[in-house]
Amino acid sequence: MTLVVLAAGRATRYGGVKPLASVGVGGEPVLDVLASDALAAGFQRLVLVVGPETGPALRYHVACTWPSQATVEFALQDTPRGTVDAVLAAAPLLDEDSPFGVANADDLPGEAGFSLLAEHLASPDAPNAAVCYRLGDSLLGEAPVTRGLCHVDADGMLVAVDERRRVSRLPGGRVVSRDGRAPEELDPGQLVSVNLWGFRPDLLDLLRTAMASSDKGEEVLLPEVVDQLLAARREGAASSTAVKVLRAPGRCIGVTHPGDVALVQAELAREIGRGDRPAQLWTSLAVQP
Repeated sequence: MTLVVLAAGRATRYGGVKPLASVGVGGEPVLDVLASDALAAGFQRLVLVVGPETGPALRYHVACTWPSQATVEFALQDTPRGTVDAVLAAAPLLDEDSPFGVANADDLPGEAGFSLLAEHLASPDAPNAAVCYRLGDSLLGEAPVTRGLCHVDADGMLVAVDERRRVSRLPGGRVVSRDGRAPEELDPGQLVSVNLWGFRPDLLDLLRTAMASSDKGEEVLLPEVVDQLLAARREGAASSTAVKVLRAPGRCIGVTHPGDVALVQAELAREIGRGDRPAQLWTSLAVQP
């Protein structure tokens, strides 16, 4: 079972290589915590999508520090054309008959979130899936972020993804979006996408079509393309893009701004203190790095 990890972003808001930001209690980077959680949850192979600027640093880090038991391959995204293009960069390394997972390299859904996805993908007839969290459980600090609000039907299927920008939590717990759209105040209990997906292999052709129809140089983003495919489904078009919503427990935290690093460090320390995660990484592998 393969997890595609999107690690080719330029991180203009962060100003560095976000996947290598030190957030663990022992100084471990975000990428290591994510990989350890994914492997413990049942994923057996990771495909890291890297860019030409930060790729060498990521490759060097993995080669020098990851345990040899971790199965990992690299795919190069030559130009920064968004997350759809990043997934397609990994396509030659994927089994054309098997579903696969997709995750951001700078977010930490935790072992519970990855386990939900791995269990779903283990079923041969499973539809595409989105692992979703409560909006309030996906926010860390007060700096603004982008979140995809998920609309779900009575059968637990994804109906639409509404991308809201400049989302932040105010003192007291209120959540607002300053993107100029209504409503400005958002429900903290609203389910949101954190770009943790499970895709059937036939979705790759739809992603290729989306890239081919975009303007050259334009970024094409997974939540927006998924919403377009869902819109076609709502209109009655024949489509294989049914998406099951998997409601994850706990929090999904990540690094968007430099100030998030200390906040993620503190949250991971609390999780270890509560016994929610092991203090040491790679515990699911036979040998430590």
